[in-house]
Amino acid sequence: MDDSDTDLAVSRRTLLYASAGTASLSAVGSVRADDSGGDGIDEGIPWLDRNCPEATVEPGMEPCEGASTEGCSDDHPATIALRSAVEESLETQFPDVDALIDAGFKPYFDTLEVGDDSWSHWLNPEFIGDDGLVDPERPESVLVDNDSWRSMGVMFIATRGGEPVAPPAVYGADDTESQCSPWHVHTGLPGRFAWWFYKQTYDHDAADDLEFPCRTPCMLHVWTVDHPEAVYAHDAPPQEDRELSPASAPGFETDAVPGEDELEWDVLPNSLVPERRPDESAPFGLDDIDLGL
Repeated sequence: MDDSDTDLAVSRRTLLYASAGTASLSAVGSVRADDSGGDGIDEGIPWLDRNCPEATVEPGMEPCEGASTEGCSDDHPATIALRSAVEESLETQFPDVDALIDAGFKPYFDTLEVGDDSWSHWLNPEFIGDDGLVDPERPESVLVDNDSWRSMGVMFIATRGGEPVAPPAVYGADDTESQCSPWHVHTGLPGRFAWWFYKQTYDHDAADDLEFPCRTPCMLHVWTVDHPEAVYAHDAPPQEDRELSPASAPGFETDAVPGEDELEWDVLPNSLVPERRPDESAPFGLDDIDLGL
């Protein structure tokens, strides 16, 4: 991977230097032979995952190869600069659902995940398909509070042309203890299904590729609301920490009101709702698999 600073476009005011902290990905769609020499079915492994040694049917994630949060600090100048740049981008370009729709973002409401359903991912196929990495002005995904309908962070996705690549560290070299590279991949079924659904629904180049991934590309959260864990935490901050005022009445026709009605598929215009929603699109008979949820 190129170690130049062009991958980390923070803002006009600040430049962070990208450091290639991980090796290239090889796991999306990777295949391994079954250790027993058989097809894996007799070992109690769901056939969906028998060629994915790290995959689980329950929610799961792990750091990307070479990545780590040990060197990360919320008060490090690079973290402050990146968060400030993301905050500026959300405030000026992508503050709420209306702005996200205008900018070409597509909604995804988790269907197989359990727990906190008070936030949603909005993904931009154009930004996922370009060559930029960690560009606050072109975030691959914006994280939205479903109560206020306002943006509260971004999720960078390490792809070029839609294909997984090795992500850069936020700061620090890969041979120092101070490296901050808080990228993660999802190896659990809910996260892998979400990426599969996005590719099937919005990535027309991949629409005919039915291969279910062993893991997602590397992803990185940056929260602009105060988070009790960290700026780069994976889970959303608790609702009481968000302090977001409701968005203005949306520009599309709906009976729902931000701050009063939960943001979900049924409140969005039909043009934004896919023909088959995630809960109607379980691939390869997932509804027949014991998810352990």
